Amino acid sequence: MNEQDASLSSATDRGVCVALIYALVAERLSIYYEHAIWMTEAQGATRAADWLARSKRNMSLAMRKHLSDLSDQLARQIAATTSREAGLYISHEMQESLDARYHSEIGHSIMLECERILDDELPMP
Repeated sequence: MNEQDASLSSATDRGVCVALIYALVAERLSIYYEHAIWMTEAQGATRAADWLARSKRNMSLAMRKHLSDLSDQLARQIAATTSREAGLYISHEMQESLDARYHSEIGHSIMLECERILDDELPMP
């Protein structure tokens, strides 16, 4: 079993990975629409490490970079296929839905897409 497979050995770990991709997509879109720049893979990996540290979790740098890259791909796809206004709305909805008490259909559908891209990239053993 390789390092990435070992990192995703439980459903909880998979959920953390999906949540990190989602949060990074929300962050990337927010920064892009506010400052017209994209976060780098390393910046995303560092942001993920900060979030993980808050819940006393750990993840390898390689895995954080991989999740950062997946989030970058999805964020850029969203930005490329929507108008600026729609992208701003999506970004806002995603930021709001980071609070578990906030229900968002857009957030839910993007969460499903985060699950799909994770499953496509890192099949479970």
